[in-house]
This record gives sequence, structure tokens and C-alpha cells, in this order.
Amino acid sequence: MLVSSSKIVEIGELGDERGYLAVLEQNKLLPFEINRVFYIYKTSPGVRRGFHAHYKTRQALVCVSGACKVYLDNTIRKTDVLLDSPRKVLILEPSDWHEMYDFSPDCVLLVLASHLYDPEDYIRDYDQFLEVYGG
Repeated sequence: MLVSSSKIVEIGELGDERGYLAVLEQNKLLPFEINRVFYIYKTSPGVRRGFHAHYKTRQALVCVSGACKVYLDNTIRKTDVLLDSPRKVLILEPSDWHEMYDFSPDCVLLVLASHLYDPEDYIRDYDQFLEVYGG
């Protein structure tokens, strides 16, 4: 199966002495239509979240407050990404096994998803993930 690569994109900002505004628009900066929005916050110290990939859902992660790290594995590359700015957007492909960790106490991680929640879309077992995306 083809494994696409996740990427970091930077949101432009508008602002002056009153403050700043950052804009995310589907099919412009985001390469998909937004069908679901959720956010993760008040994550306890030492807790890791995620531990899955998808069959079809693409996601965009934005740390709108604070910071966290995201471990990514698409069977070809394994890397850690620091999300520490509301201008950084991590675009995740379905083939990205991802784990979020090292949440700062003030972290609010916004997730924009291409599909509605469907438990059948989740690959929660790492060995199954390797069978699907490992070639």
C-alpha cells in the first residue's frame, strides 16, 4: 500500500498591537475537507495519547496553546515532531501511526479531521498497522 508522508505547514498570521489572527481554510492550507473537530487538553503529566493510524482519515494537528510532541511512524520513517506554536500545523496521513506526548500543563491540541468518527477506520494494533502499511 502507498505510504504518503506527513508534513508541517505554517499558518500565516495577521496582527498588530491588538493581537494576532491565524486562519485555517479547507482545501487551501488543509488538503482535505474538514468533517470533524476536537481538541485534547488537561492531559496528565507522563500520559501518551493516540497509539493508532487510520485507513482513510487525514488529520491536521495544531497546538493552539502550550506545546506537545508527536511521534510519527509510517514504516519508512520514525520521527518526533515538536508542536510549540499555534502557527505550526502537522498534517497527518492515514498511514501515520501517531502518539502524542510531553504535553505542557497549558497544552490545547486542536485536531481537524477529514472524516467523521468511525471506529472501523482506526488501526489500534501496531502489528496490524505493519500488515496494512508495511508493504
